[in-house]
Amino acid sequence: MSTVQAKIDAIMAEAKRKTDQLRAKEELIQARKLQSIIKKDRASDTRRKILAGSLILELMDKNSDTKARYMANLDKYLTRADDRELFGLPPKDKSAPGENQPNTASAN
Repeated sequence: MSTVQAKIDAIMAEAKRKTDQLRAKEELIQARKLQSIIKKDRASDTRRKILAGSLILELMDKNSDTKARYMANLDKYLTRADDRELFGLPPKDKSAPGENQPNTASAN
């Protein structure tokens, strides 16, 4: 009877191993699907920002009042020297400790 039980145990162990492999494969597939969705969402967000930015730059080129308004907002919003340089703004002085400065990174 022990050989029958040994065969049953071996079959059960093999079935568990295959089940674990299938679960791991399914988790990998689901993770890849999620990463694909996240990547598409980021690409869409980036495209929206580029298109909106293009519109604003065009509006700024066409109207000096619009340009002045946006430049004033950019002056308040942008804190990093390299970001400010893109718009011809001078580097901002370091703010006092505890003073809230907006971050140039987007919060998605």
